[in-house]
Amino acid sequence: MFQLLPGKGVILPRRAGVLTFGMTERTAQWAVATLADVRKSWVCQAGWAFTARYDGVDLLVYGDCADRAGRSERDRHGLAAVVLDRCRYTLTGPSAVPVVLDGVDVFGYPATEVLDVLAPADHPGLRVHDGALSSYLSQVSVSGPPFDARPRSGT
Repeated sequence: MFQLLPGKGVILPRRAGVLTFGMTERTAQWAVATLADVRKSWVCQAGWAFTARYDGVDLLVYGDCADRAGRSERDRHGLAAVVLDRCRYTLTGPSAVPVVLDGVDVFGYPATEVLDVLAPADHPGLRVHDGALSSYLSQVSVSGPPFDARPRSGT
């Protein structure tokens, strides 16, 4: 079971560890590698990214994200986001592995039922995507807390 912790990270199945926002690429890869083969990937604005597949769920993990406006003081260092995507051949019913948020398996029930119980707006950094091919959610992602603007010295 994957357990989503918006603003904090993701607990991996089979006691593989916790992906915590801000952790290094190496530490994140090590945790995910205990579940599945890790493959390098690419995400725009990210310094590193990798993917893995576990029991019909694709993971995309990335970090060291540069600020889009080029302000280096607003760069995000370490793990920035985790995206869990159901493999296309598993979209017609519940997922083989639970992906849980607040005790609700977000891939285990039709999207309308999940969204009636869980409001993504109540969970900062959480995004859901319902699949066009199914009544079930096809993707969920969690990202680290938003950048806290720190006053510069002398202000």
